[in-house]
Amino acid sequence: MAIDPSANIHPSAVIADGATIGANVTIGPFCVIGAEVTLAKDVELKSHVVVEGWTDVGEGTVIFPFASIGHIPQDLKFGGERTKLEIGERNRIREHVTMNPGTIGGGGLTKVGNDGLYMMSVHVGHDCIVGNNVILANNASLGGHCIIEDNVVIGALAGVHQFCRVGRGAMIGGLAAVVADVIPFGTVMGDRADLHGLNLTGLKRRGVSRAEIAGLRAAFKELFAQGGSLKERAAVMQSETDNPWVKEVVDFILSESSRSISTVNYG
Repeated sequence: MAIDPSANIHPSAVIADGATIGANVTIGPFCVIGAEVTLAKDVELKSHVVVEGWTDVGEGTVIFPFASIGHIPQDLKFGGERTKLEIGERNRIREHVTMNPGTIGGGGLTKVGNDGLYMMSVHVGHDCIVGNNVILANNASLGGHCIIEDNVVIGALAGVHQFCRVGRGAMIGGLAAVVADVIPFGTVMGDRADLHGLNLTGLKRRGVSRAEIAGLRAAFKELFAQGGSLKERAAVMQSETDNPWVKEVVDFILSESSRSISTVNYG
């Protein structure tokens, strides 16, 4: 066990031999820390937090009561292999959140980026790769092997199916069921969520110019026109556009994926 002398640990907390506790870490009442856990500088566990398995928690992350972090994946194929959960810096992980490590079949790593907000009862499944500045609202869930890029917002009670990708800056509406990939800056909503447009609010907040947004809106209309092949239109647009936001969308559409792309429902 390696505990920095500046750490503030409540006497009721249980810390297994082998854990690494960094400088100025605060561990509140009734927390349980496993033998392969590393808590970096300035991490705070409020109370009744369990961190188990091979889990690294990055500097300045705060975890709230009754969160369960690093317990084995919810995958019947898991056979006790040594796999990892890596959580970045300055995250806010609220009450009853669960985050699981990876599986051998998925690469052995679940990775959560920096500066995220994971609200009450969020679930991050095994082998997910989650970017920076991501927000998951209350009870949102990620199935295994999802890729969630930077600046994504996922609304309350939404679910993202296994192996889905959600592109940078996308917005998932509350209660949505996402079963296909979501383009960067897209907005989807509904049971078996359909694409409803672009996340214009998110783009404006990031300082994207009016001209670039106008170009992205025009490209969106062309890409998701009725009839024809989405990938064929994207391939043509990839060679013609100089708008970096449009290029990101078409590159996403043309990249390899095990899921289809979420599209506009014209019905």
